[in-house]
Amino acid sequence: MAELKISSDLIAVENDKLRNAHKSDYEALGAQLARRNINIEHITQKAADFFVAVPSWGVGTGGTRFARFPGTGEPRGIFDKLDDCAVIHQLTRSTPNVSLHIPWDKAEPQQLKDHAAALGLGFDAMNSNTFSDTPDQQHSYKYGSLSHTDRATRNQAIEHNIECIEIGAAIGSKALTVWVGDGSNFPGQSNFAKSFDRYLVSMAEIYKSLPDDWRIFSEHKMYEPAFYSTVVQDWGTNYLIAQTLGPKAFCLVDLGHHAPNTNIEMIVSRLIQFKKLGGFHFNDSKYGDDDLDAGSIEPYRLFLVFNELVDAEHRGLKDFHPSHMIDQSHNVTDPIESLISSANEIRRAYTQALLVDREALGHYQDDNDAMMASDALKRAYRTDVEPILAEARRQAGGAIDPIATYRTSQYRQKISNERPASKAGGGGII
Repeated sequence: MAELKISSDLIAVENDKLRNAHKSDYEALGAQLARRNINIEHITQKAADFFVAVPSWGVGTGGTRFARFPGTGEPRGIFDKLDDCAVIHQLTRSTPNVSLHIPWDKAEPQQLKDHAAALGLGFDAMNSNTFSDTPDQQHSYKYGSLSHTDRATRNQAIEHNIECIEIGAAIGSKALTVWVGDGSNFPGQSNFAKSFDRYLVSMAEIYKSLPDDWRIFSEHKMYEPAFYSTVVQDWGTNYLIAQTLGPKAFCLVDLGHHAPNTNIEMIVSRLIQFKKLGGFHFNDSKYGDDDLDAGSIEPYRLFLVFNELVDAEHRGLKDFHPSHMIDQSHNVTDPIESLISSANEIRRAYTQALLVDREALGHYQDDNDAMMASDALKRAYRTDVEPILAEARRQAGGAIDPIATYRTSQYRQKISNERPASKAGGGGII
């Protein structure tokens, strides 16, 4: 039995306060959906079976290039992070796996497994770090890592990624996500072709170390920390990487890593079509890669992304199992609350996409009926599926209102008494 960080009795009491209203809302939605020939119990089960991983770094306060303002009860290390991640899963019942970031989350693998198992958690994709320097490393990544002009620096970055694979294999992970900050800040600083060649050779070395049942995800980013060019700058380059490396290589789509007004759902469709969509980092953005909470700015775009995913699911694509993970920086909110909210918003978008009448949509598309095709999507999106999400949580032992229950538990206040206060940080995301 999993170790509970919040009393199950407290969750039951809070749920009981909302039970009658929730039951009424769920039955009303069920009747509404029945008129559309949709079985609410079926949708509820599908929603309950959808999970998204949380990032270990997400439970700490983030920062900008200018400053970091830590909150109370900051996790002191990976085991505190796992405790916080367990709270998110206990309340939402939708985040059973945690994605680790090395070197910050390094610990003895058996201790990691034991602590996670005691909390009812597992591990998702491993994440390497070659975008910043650690105190004990020999070569700096100031001018790049896997694409660096210096062979010794590239070897160091390769060896670090291989170490991440080894740690992941020991704790039950099945994937490695590689994001690099390599690029240039001035025209002429780097030779684009040579830089990309060095990156591909380095990635090929990492690829050779993958276990047979593993996948490797390459992640593109338009800018930052390099502001003139980045080595893996868009989905086309990302696709070339995956195609070049081989069948275990896939593209990871971070929703914040695109220029404003980019049609991300079309990118998702293309990668699905050519069997190279590996997964997602969910967040939201307004001006750039802001890492805002998922669904906080463009919930309809999040729905449209899931419309493509559910369409692929509906068509029964073989071996289609993209990885889903949240990747956010929380600067002014309680990170646990933001991750609870994002997990629910992601599940919401998936559930809404399940309500699309795909047969009708297909007919409208074949008839070039733009208005009715658009309305078929909007009808699903406009449906308030909160009763379904609440019921999925309730049936699994979670909270009908997870953020309200979290606040009632006073978990943040309790850990603030146990964990030393963090000092305000200087510039730089940590």
